[in-house]
Amino acid sequence: MSIVEKGKSLKGQKLSPERSSIVVMQAKAIWGRTFPDTIVFSRISTVSEFSLHRMNKLLRLSIGLGLFLWSQHSSAQQYVFDKKIALPGDGSYDYMAIDEVNNHLFVSHGTSFNVVDLTTEQPIATIEGMKGVHGIAFANEVNKGFISDGKANAVVVIDLTSFKILKTISLSATDEDGIIYDPFSKKVFVFNGDSKSTCVIDPETLQLLKTIDLGGGPEFAVSDGKGLVYNNIEDLNTIKVIDTKSMTVKATHPLSPCGGPTGIAMDVVRNRIFTGCRTNKGLSVLDAATGKVITTLPIGAGVDAVIYDEAQQTIFVSNGDATTTIIHQESADSYKVVQTLTTQPRAKTMALDKKTKKIYLSAPQFEPGTRKIVPGTFAVYVYKLS
Repeated sequence: MSIVEKGKSLKGQKLSPERSSIVVMQAKAIWGRTFPDTIVFSRISTVSEFSLHRMNKLLRLSIGLGLFLWSQHSSAQQYVFDKKIALPGDGSYDYMAIDEVNNHLFVSHGTSFNVVDLTTEQPIATIEGMKGVHGIAFANEVNKGFISDGKANAVVVIDLTSFKILKTISLSATDEDGIIYDPFSKKVFVFNGDSKSTCVIDPETLQLLKTIDLGGGPEFAVSDGKGLVYNNIEDLNTIKVIDTKSMTVKATHPLSPCGGPTGIAMDVVRNRIFTGCRTNKGLSVLDAATGKVITTLPIGAGVDAVIYDEAQQTIFVSNGDATTTIIHQESADSYKVVQTLTTQPRAKTMALDKKTKKIYLSAPQFEPGTRKIVPGTFAVYVYKLS
């Protein structure tokens, strides 16, 4: 880097007082208010007399120091508890998801879904009348949500603004669990644990298009937005790669040393997959192109959800042991655990608001030493950057 004016080096040029002051102002903009006016152009006639070499060296040093201080400030930011949002009901709980278009948080809760307005962070609706819900997928192009009702062997279709049930799609498959919408193929994929399959649904016609055998018990899945869906197979410790156009399994990737994969997320820019593994308490990073495991990082016990935020280049891993592991992506193949956030016992599912960077986890309180829920304690716990 060198001091320039209109793209040309000023070395050896005669400077008028006016041009000298401009260069001083440019240097002060870089160095800050402490730039020493008295040592510069008031006493010299050419830039060479000021020693361009020394100025460039100081500039590089200043910029390097600034970047270091910025990185230290950034890495020093920590997530802290913000608030608790009480929700009605005492049923079981599973996935959480945010409808980004309407700014609503959907919270799986037994036989219903609670809906929270993220602007006010208050509950605004409860979608009831189901038998045992797990997840929800959003097809905002058609203003529909698709709920996996595992105990009914069905997918329940709702209107995303009125929250009314539009249709119940009965399936021959059983134990509907994870569910996603693939924007590339414009199809809904629901993953069936007991049937070891995924059912593909057309969000326009609300008809079943195909059932794909997966050969093992599926957990959650993620779309790359380019025609592929990656699905964790929990009992086989593998990932299945599904071609969303042909609706066939394209590849299978082993996950060793990962065991019991559950939550999954993806960095589509760098083509990296992040899968949370319960058996070895690790987060494995895969190259999506080759299926190769690049590295595995330590996380808490009982992982269920994994979220990647591209803007922060941060991975969030929610664990049932009352922790959320927060990992910074330093490069495509380099990662560092930057925080182990204390949350709530069995708060294992999570959602991230990409606008506010808040994370949301759901859980009730339990009687000490038991898995018995204390009535009236189910809530969403909110954490924010300090």
